[in-house]
Amino acid sequence: MSAVHDETLDRNISPTAEESTESAKRRQILEGARKVFLAQGFDGASMGEIAKVAGVSKGTLYVYFDSKESLFEALTTEEKQGLAEVLFKLDPEDPDVRGVLRTLGVSYLRRMGKPEHISSIRMVMGAAEKFPRLGQAFYEAGPTQGIARLKGYFDRQVEAGRLSIEDTEVAAQHFLDLCVSGMLRRLLFSVGEPPSEAQIQKNVENALRVFFAAYGPDAPKP
Repeated sequence: MSAVHDETLDRNISPTAEESTESAKRRQILEGARKVFLAQGFDGASMGEIAKVAGVSKGTLYVYFDSKESLFEALTTEEKQGLAEVLFKLDPEDPDVRGVLRTLGVSYLRRMGKPEHISSIRMVMGAAEKFPRLGQAFYEAGPTQGIARLKGYFDRQVEAGRLSIEDTEVAAQHFLDLCVSGMLRRLLFSVGEPPSEAQIQKNVENALRVFFAAYGPDAPKP
């Protein structure tokens, strides 16, 4: 009876342990790939170099990812999805809409202004011409997810009478674009230094002023 019980436990526990090992190995490969892609770009990176930096054999690498394209897509998709989940945690019941958007805008700009994030955007843009699917995956995992989450937040604020918006998806795009206005383009072209905290705060306050003029509860109806 005990032996049967132990065997049952082994069957229940082993897959979990195996899945944990598989997940750790996959994460190890993705981390190595991130370093190589950022250093050498998509075209310059090779599966051999990625395997070396990740500390795995080339055979093991191909078990997890059958091509450089699939590895690049998985890396960019997971990173952007994770970023959207972290940045766009918005409490729809918080009546301080300006405060919620201020916190989002500052966090968003801090992340967008990081040199490694700018490098990631450049890398995807460089690869997208040859592999449009990579650009699409990056956009769907990042900007699309962020806009969808912000749209959902705006929908609730319109219902509560805290905002006056006809198209909440467009408004979500407007707010994020207002936050990065004059900053993202400069960074993509390597003009100047990453934004200071004061510059970030100023950009967000300007964005809020314009946004509430257009979409605040007292804004003119469409």
